[in-house]
Amino acid sequence: MTVQVDNHRMRTSESSMECAGKGRGTRCIGPARRRCARCGAVAYCSVSHQISHWKDHKEECERLEQQMKRVDELNDFPFTFSEEATLRISEKEGSRCSFLNTRGIHGVGMWKCECTCGASSASLDYARFESNSWDLPNSLCPCRGSSYRLSKELRNWQEYYEWRCIPLHSPIALLLHWPLTIYYAIQVAGLSSLTSEISKLCIHYLGPEKELLQLAVFGELQALFPGVQVHIDLIGPAIPEHRDGEKKDIWNYAHCIESDCDCKSESKNISRSMDTGTTSGVMLRFHRGFYHDRFRDIIKDSLPHLVIAPNAGIAAFSSWLPTLELLKEINVPAVFTDYCEEACQLASHCINASTSCHLRLPIQLNPFRQPMVVEESPLFLPCYSNCFLFAL
Repeated sequence: MTVQVDNHRMRTSESSMECAGKGRGTRCIGPARRRCARCGAVAYCSVSHQISHWKDHKEECERLEQQMKRVDELNDFPFTFSEEATLRISEKEGSRCSFLNTRGIHGVGMWKCECTCGASSASLDYARFESNSWDLPNSLCPCRGSSYRLSKELRNWQEYYEWRCIPLHSPIALLLHWPLTIYYAIQVAGLSSLTSEISKLCIHYLGPEKELLQLAVFGELQALFPGVQVHIDLIGPAIPEHRDGEKKDIWNYAHCIESDCDCKSESKNISRSMDTGTTSGVMLRFHRGFYHDRFRDIIKDSLPHLVIAPNAGIAAFSSWLPTLELLKEINVPAVFTDYCEEACQLASHCINASTSCHLRLPIQLNPFRQPMVVEESPLFLPCYSNCFLFAL
């Protein structure tokens, strides 16, 4: 697979399966249907393109072959909709749109960016489209605080759903993978004990995009870290200019659709808390630009406890290089995620080449990855948002 060094964020979801030997002197003669017999992860339009690409592919073929052996593990989720959201979409027997449509959440509120037919986050008016509702009944979503605190760390989606008393046919994990990945990143970075000792947890969150229309889901961090104020600085070029420097307090959980639910009365209590100057559970602050350009301004208040970069695409974008140098300098735990293991492997090589550093945390599967496969992946490897993670 040839790596293109270009922008700052990998957009696997916008890619399509194409000939791995594309651009090798001659034009592709048709669809890429001839898969590599050894790894099965890449495809070609013709024998000639497969032969011409072998010089590059042979270095990755064995690695991709090993990754393909983990397909069943990647597709393993506890949900009743798992096959529908993984195998059927991969085999073109269904789509994200059809999945969302059957549940009545296609193209609405926070779900607007979860399908390929929806407008991209970059083109949406955030003030108009940002939502604080699940558009689901309260039996299917965590619209209120938890009835009891966690007695142990959550290890997977099933444990989370059991803790929050949510049935396994609820699709909320498709959005909650953002805050749950933060929660898991804190675990693997060795910061879990810190959250019981401090009153304010500071996180630098790099490269947000569609999350900017799903900010209400970060309210779940109040349940995951009770008694701790979670302060998140979101930094990236996708932040709209008019939001640069803006602060947003998340006082409550995303709402359900039922008018008589307790989550509505909780909102009234929150309004009174705001009037008295009480601190919210989660505070977000927005910064437009690249991390290495904005860092000095951001840390005037404090250094972060954790830096996290979801779906980072480090190997794809040259703008990561000065950010990696900065992260090496400040020596703060930095956790990255990506859509597939191969993207993480390429990122590891880039990190080592640019900083001479090895990974602090090896590449591993994220148990809180989004449980719906990315459509039109550039590899036959199944790709998921926040699928694998590693740390610098």
